[in-house]
Order: sequence, then C-alpha cells, then structure tokens
Amino acid sequence: MAIHPIDYRYGTAEMKHVWSQENRLAKILQVEAALALAEADMGLIPADAAEIISQSISSVKAERVDEIEAEIHHDMMAVVIAISEQCRDDAGKWVHFGATSNDILDTATALQIRDAIDILEDKLRTLLRALVNQAEAHKQTVCCGRTHGQIGVPTTYGLRFAIWASEISRHLDRLNQLTPRVTVGQMTGAVGTQAAFGKAGILIQKLTMQHLGIGTVDVSNQIIQRDRHAEFVMWMANTVTTLDKIGIAIRTLQRSEIAEIEESFGKKQVGSSTMPHKRNPIKSEQICGLAKIVRAMVEPELLNNTLWDERDLTNSSSERIIFPEACVLTDHILKLGIDVIENLRFYPENIRRNLELLRGLNMGEAVMIELAKRGVGRQEAHELVRTAAMKAHDTGQHFKTVLLETPEIARYLTVMDIENLVNPDKYIGTAVEQVEVLVTKLRETYSL
Repeated sequence: MAIHPIDYRYGTAEMKHVWSQENRLAKILQVEAALALAEADMGLIPADAAEIISQSISSVKAERVDEIEAEIHHDMMAVVIAISEQCRDDAGKWVHFGATSNDILDTATALQIRDAIDILEDKLRTLLRALVNQAEAHKQTVCCGRTHGQIGVPTTYGLRFAIWASEISRHLDRLNQLTPRVTVGQMTGAVGTQAAFGKAGILIQKLTMQHLGIGTVDVSNQIIQRDRHAEFVMWMANTVTTLDKIGIAIRTLQRSEIAEIEESFGKKQVGSSTMPHKRNPIKSEQICGLAKIVRAMVEPELLNNTLWDERDLTNSSSERIIFPEACVLTDHILKLGIDVIENLRFYPENIRRNLELLRGLNMGEAVMIELAKRGVGRQEAHELVRTAAMKAHDTGQHFKTVLLETPEIARYLTVMDIENLVNPDKYIGTAVEQVEVLVTKLRETYSL
C-alpha cells in the first residue's frame, strides 16, 4: 500500500528509478565489482576471483538480499553474502576484501547522485531555454513594475523573465562547480587508514573510482564527509527557491484583480468542486508548496556532518529519506516550472489596463527627472511632483491634469512634454537592450 505521495503523485519515473531499491542495489554491486577488479590490478586478490565476482553480481537478487538482512540485521553484509553465494570456485571469499560498509555505500551514493545531477541539469537547461524564449518574446511588453506590492514605474515582462533566466543560469554554474566535489567515492577501510589494503590502499582507491568513472576523496574516515552532500542539498534548496519565487510572481499576476498572465488551463480542467468558474494557478502553488519540503532537508543534512569521532550511524537513517526525497521533489518542481513557463498565457489588454490604473501617477519619476534636467533642483522637483501626485490621488484627477495646473511645473513643461512623460512606453530605459544582451549571452554560453 502506497503511503508517501512520491509513490503515487509526485516525481518523474527517471528520477524515481535513480533512487529505487533496485537501482541502489545495482550501484552497490557495481562498486563491489569495481573494488575486486582494482584489487586484482594491484595483486591483492586473484585475477580470476575478481573476474568471477564481476560476472556474478548480475545474478544477485534483491529478494535474497532482503532474506539475509532479515536474519543478520546488517544491510551491507547481506549484499556481501548474496554475492558470495553466486561465486564459484571459492571466489566469494574475496568479496568486499579490505573494505568497510561505507566504502561501498557512500561510493554507490555518489553514482546515484551523478545520475540525479544528469537529470536535474537537463531539466534546468530546458527551463533556462523556456525563460530565455519568453524574455526574448516579451522584451517590449511594457508592464507595471511593483515594489512593496504597489505599482511603481514601468518595466517589461522581458526583463522579468531575463532576471529569472539569469538566476537559473547561476544555478547551472553552481551545479557544474559542485558536481566534482559531490560525485566522489572512497576505499579507506574501517577508520580511513586503509590498513586492510596495506600500502596498495591509495592505488586501490584510485583504480576503483577509475573503473566507476568518478572522482576520489583525498582523505576520509569511515565515511565521505557530509559537507559534500550538504552542498548538493543546499543547491537543490536554492534552486527550488528560485522556482518558488517565480511561482509566487505568477500566482500574484494571475489574481483576478490583476489578471495579466495565467497558467495554462485544460479544456476539461476543473478549478473548484463548488465554484465552477475558478481557474486556479495549481502548478505554481504546487511548486511553492513542495519547495518548502526541499528547503527543510538542508538542516538535517548539515547536521549529518557532525558525527561522533570517525563516524556514527545517525546520518544513515535520515539520508535514506533526504537524498531520494530532495532529488525527486526538485526534479518534479523543475518539470512543473518548465510546463508553467512554456505554456503561460498573456493578457495584453489587462497589462495595459494596469499600466493606466493610477491615471499617470506611476510616471512621477519621469516628470521629476525631466524637471531636474531643465534646471529645477532634484529635491525641489521631487517635492513639486510629490505634492501634485498627492493632489491627483486625493481628487481622482489624471496626473497630467494636475501637473498642467501646477504653475511651478507648467513653467518648465509643455502639454506635449507632459503627454510624453506620462507615456509608460517611453520610460523603460535600457530594459530592451539588457534583455537582448542577456539572451545573446545565455544562448551562446549554454548552446540554447
């Protein structure tokens, strides 16, 4: 019976496979085989035994491993015994030679993380491409800028998407930078000294990881230090927080009173069980909700780096939850984000309506700057425009009417000047150019 929503509601099949019990066992077996081959390369175990071990792992069944673990209550030794049972010619006695459990388990985790990163990177690139496309398509779509939840001077939708795209590109850079730090394995033995391997330990570790195609720790104790894994979990938390931010913006802009953009809504989609008219931003809401769970994984993984002495077992149980859950939910959030961004619906008439909602008041800065250019001191210009704005606000008059009725302002600005100054399309600065520069940069850098 499925209990966790990841089992039946959230997550992609490809990411779930990475963290499945079957794949976990496959990675562990792969590491055991690589260790045997490395030890044979160094003459520590017979070459034919290593070959038999490598061939036998395909015959190990999860059911048998579970049976053994139920008897001996040790997951890693259950795997070792299960492999040994499949080896002929006494090769089984060389399985796991010189290793401690976490040499195998932590190295297997590195293989899983490597595969998870491949999936996450691919989706990040897709999301980046979607954001860049929207930035380019809407670089001249002028809209209300808002600060403190209040309408400010104009901006463009292109600039909004460009800001998000730039942030996602930094997450891609961070992922590329952290990958070699987190995808490393170890073969260091009981407390990190490699004593059981003898003087060949350093080379055995190196050769094992070469067989697996990952990096190696420089030094370790019984486990790979969790600062590495914490960095990965914090990266996921940081990434989904960007999606959370985007989701909040979309939800805000989809409010009935604003209604500038909208998530895609299926022909037969139902918004409410009792209010048939509803068109809710459920994908963005799900992004924001699940981002909370991923962020909650940061503290326990940080605390997994504070183990007793050469190690204790307090990291193990929590990481069985942290790694798969954080990866599956981050992947799911990215998938939702791609869907939302690629299929956004825009309402130009509402965008324009909101630009004109304040009857020109949102153009006060433009008037102030022009007055300052024409000889009015900046501070004096600010006070003149502020006073006019408050009057327009209180009386309900259009801002340009109040400006023309203010002698100290009309002395410097003509009717045509004021008409131009309260036109939001003429006050977006270098927004278009900024978007164009960023789009070119991101397309070239990430081959979008």
